[in-house]
Amino acid sequence: MYTAETLVRVRYAETDKMSVVYHGNFAQYFEVGRVEAMRALGYSYKEMEADGVIMPVVELNCKFLRPAVYDDLLTIKTLLKEMPTNYRITFHQEVYNELGKLLAAAQVTLYFMDAATMTKTTMPTRLANELKAFYND
Repeated sequence: MYTAETLVRVRYAETDKMSVVYHGNFAQYFEVGRVEAMRALGYSYKEMEADGVIMPVVELNCKFLRPAVYDDLLTIKTLLKEMPTNYRITFHQEVYNELGKLLAAAQVTLYFMDAATMTKTTMPTRLANELKAFYND
């Protein structure tokens, strides 16, 4: 299983009048976690796009457990519980506060798409090669 962690500090603009993070902003936190998890593998999302593959989000399921507030330092944990085998990749993501309390948990599914034809494609070989070390056959 591949796991990565990314830190994000809650900015004032991400909160409501009560200094609580607006729920819609968690989708951005999850995106930061995914992008940084790929970068940690040595193959950035930017490089993948340059190689002609994009990854649109096709499903997002999130459970909110506790609020995040202004100036919290959040840890975004991103897990790939299984090796993608086709055009679909599902990230399991969790957001924790500085006390280690789980604030939100999500499953985000994306498709690998050929940018030129906008059709489903398989995971880029370069990404697959980086991920292989984390999974037993």
